[in-house]
Amino acid sequence: MNRPDPITLGVVWGALQSVAVEIGTTIHRTAYSAQAREGQDFSVAIFDRRGRMTAQGPYSPGHMGAMNFAVLNMIEAFPLDTLRPGDVMLLNDPALGSGHLPDFFVTQPVFLGDDLIGFATNIVHHTDVGGSRPGSQAVEGVFDYHQEGLFVPPTRIVSEGVPNEQLLNLIAANSRTPENIRGDMAAQRNALRVGERRLQELVARHGVELYEACIETILDETEATMRAAIAAIPDGRYEFSDYLDDCGPNTEPLRVAVAVTVSGDSIGVDFAGTSPQTETGVNAYLNYTRSYSYAAIKCLTDPYGPMNAGALRPMDVTAPEGSFLNPRRPAGGGPRAIICYRVFEAVLGALSQAVPDRVAAASSHFSNPTWGGHDPVSGRRFVTYELILGGTGARAAQDGVEAMASAFNASNIPVEALEAVQPAVVERFELIPDSGGAGRFRGGCGVRRDIRILGESIKFTNLSERQRFAPFGLFGGRPGALGRTVVNPGRQDERLVGGKASLDLRYGDVVSFQLSGGGGFGDPRERERDAVLRDVRLGLVSALAAHEQYGVVVDSGPSTSDTVPAVAVAPASGGTAT
Repeated sequence: MNRPDPITLGVVWGALQSVAVEIGTTIHRTAYSAQAREGQDFSVAIFDRRGRMTAQGPYSPGHMGAMNFAVLNMIEAFPLDTLRPGDVMLLNDPALGSGHLPDFFVTQPVFLGDDLIGFATNIVHHTDVGGSRPGSQAVEGVFDYHQEGLFVPPTRIVSEGVPNEQLLNLIAANSRTPENIRGDMAAQRNALRVGERRLQELVARHGVELYEACIETILDETEATMRAAIAAIPDGRYEFSDYLDDCGPNTEPLRVAVAVTVSGDSIGVDFAGTSPQTETGVNAYLNYTRSYSYAAIKCLTDPYGPMNAGALRPMDVTAPEGSFLNPRRPAGGGPRAIICYRVFEAVLGALSQAVPDRVAAASSHFSNPTWGGHDPVSGRRFVTYELILGGTGARAAQDGVEAMASAFNASNIPVEALEAVQPAVVERFELIPDSGGAGRFRGGCGVRRDIRILGESIKFTNLSERQRFAPFGLFGGRPGALGRTVVNPGRQDERLVGGKASLDLRYGDVVSFQLSGGGGFGDPRERERDAVLRDVRLGLVSALAAHEQYGVVVDSGPSTSDTVPAVAVAPASGGTAT
């Protein structure tokens, strides 16, 4: 097979990226559920005919690493010679896919004439797939995944373009929101048809032989670039540990222990020493653990290069079988998303010893609660999926940022989008002052989001973290403030609830999600005074915290504009600067 010329290689690579984005855009614009349409909790990728990932869309790393294995698992269930044009396959097996039942992995073989040329794939997180709690992400009372919802092994849902309507009806009937699951699955299938057409056009334009030569070159060059970046890291074994708060009310913390070994141009990640699997939903099957380990290493080595099967070759990720990062079947895993930040940040923490200028401190932990009940206005059942993102950890040369995802690509669900489709009112959505960890560079502030639920017979499942173990700072940076969840804040019946609690709520109850702040980076006393001044003026840091944490005294001064009061800044030992 001849090596393609650089111009053709660049054209094919650009086209593959464009195909992946177009598949994702189709889902983004046609999905029914808010978490897919607004929160972007989905992923897409293109694979070659051997099941190797060649290009991905800019979406969730938790899906992307798992996709590479899910396609191979699908091919094992459906050998290549049994596939036909127009076939579509589905699976949500936690161990074969991305770790929990709400993620529907859908793939379509792509043919050009009689030749199989690849696969178009996507994963969408579905609002509800049944199980013991609305949203299918229960923590308490779960001892295996059979309690978490409908389990679909590798299954052909469309045969040569003809949908299996009985099977699709069965899947929808097992959801509390059947119209959403039908709409989202239709969006997935239509997006794959878009990917099919675009991939056919690309291969027809260049020919199968040249296209496959480009794929081999892309994978090999990606691997070579990754290996060169890994080789630049000093050889060694780097260890780190952190903790999840718990795996449900009145349970012990879960330890995440990692050893990252750099040897020449390869890197190994070993989670030996991690806590055993739990008899709750808080477990992450190995594909999910791999995914966020891959993402962390990619961010520190070759963040702007392609992420495909070639990039994965120099990396090996292991976790002890029977640990909560590699549980034995049929362990629960519905709320496994709560684990992803800790895996990602543990790898960053370990490699901070080797590449301190590239890492970030720990971020605010997102909140991902679900609840469902009866809507008295519409007279229908509903399920709400929330995604609340706080601040990122500070970096070696920049502050953390507010209200952004760190380890994955997602967005806060807009207030208007939530209120338009759910019986709820967002009463507060704001940054929390003094929550970002102090440092030469400050951690991003946590976010507070108060939601009044206007439903009846509400079954609420919390999914939050960093309420006991604060996001760590690095190199003298301080940890971020702890988060908390409060029901009916400021009322006589105000009460704190645990990060994994399941509870019943009444019509009009308010849940206040108060996220932790990101960790700081470097000694706070080395922070530039102008940066402290700016933070105080913006309300991100109080005058008291400026004094206590940064050694800077902030005094009110004359106003310099109609909207922003001037402040005078002085070091704690005396002297004045403005």
